[in-house]
Amino acid sequence: MKVAFATQDLKTVDAHFGWARNIAIYEIGPEGSRFLKSVAFSGDLQEDGNEDKLAPKIEAIKDCAILYVAAIGGSGAARVVANNIHPMKVSQPEPITDLLAQLTEVLKGTPPPWLRKAMLKGQERSFDFEDTVPASGSAAVA
Repeated sequence: MKVAFATQDLKTVDAHFGWARNIAIYEIGPEGSRFLKSVAFSGDLQEDGNEDKLAPKIEAIKDCAILYVAAIGGSGAARVVANNIHPMKVSQPEPITDLLAQLTEVLKGTPPPWLRKAMLKGQERSFDFEDTVPASGSAAVA
């Protein structure tokens, strides 16, 4: 599963999504994590109602399941969620390494339902129809 972090210094989640100079992307699983890439953004990133600045950021994280941010506006959050990315807000700047360690520990145990769903991002869904159809072959009526 890929996880993105809004950051100014590539070490700490310390940035508002729209204002972030960098997005750091990691691959993570129960066995640990590894850095994949960082994407840098330039220009005027300050809060100004310019929604166009969000498009390249959404594109950069489109295959991520989770996005950690210091803050995110309503429009940005809606666009992130519409791309099946779960935004996670930190209450104060936190080192990316600490967040990765915490998430790795959760993945080793029994992740909460929202995280199990996020982990399936990008995987083809499969259904075992034998488990959903009664043995008689007729659908159950409620």
